[in-house]
Amino acid sequence: MNWKLDEGTPLFIQIASSLEEDIFSGLYPEGTQIPSTTELSVELKMNPATVLKGMNLLVERNLIEKRRGLGMFVLPGAKEKIRDERKRNFRSSFVEPMLCEAAKLGIGATELAKMIEEEGNNENRC
Repeated sequence: MNWKLDEGTPLFIQIASSLEEDIFSGLYPEGTQIPSTTELSVELKMNPATVLKGMNLLVERNLIEKRRGLGMFVLPGAKEKIRDERKRNFRSSFVEPMLCEAAKLGIGATELAKMIEEEGNNENRC
């Protein structure tokens, strides 16, 4: 586990985000067990209550479930649920503001699509 935690965001939120990314990337496939609260708290040198609070965020979103006496497991459909949430966030955070700015600049759909295609073909963009 190579998580990079920062000081700008509450730790429990960073734990939830890191676990979500690990589920989405396939490190923890659906149906598999994720590390226990104790394992994570020892590895991250963090209070177990903080780790549990982050894990509970994923339980509330129905991405993982607690199995009494066994641990936490990734739920079926978790990866697709994460993908759907990220698509919605991408649309509201990037697409809608881009379209709004394009409208202000008088850039139509055809010109915008051409710009996106050109940038998509630019190997040095990232």
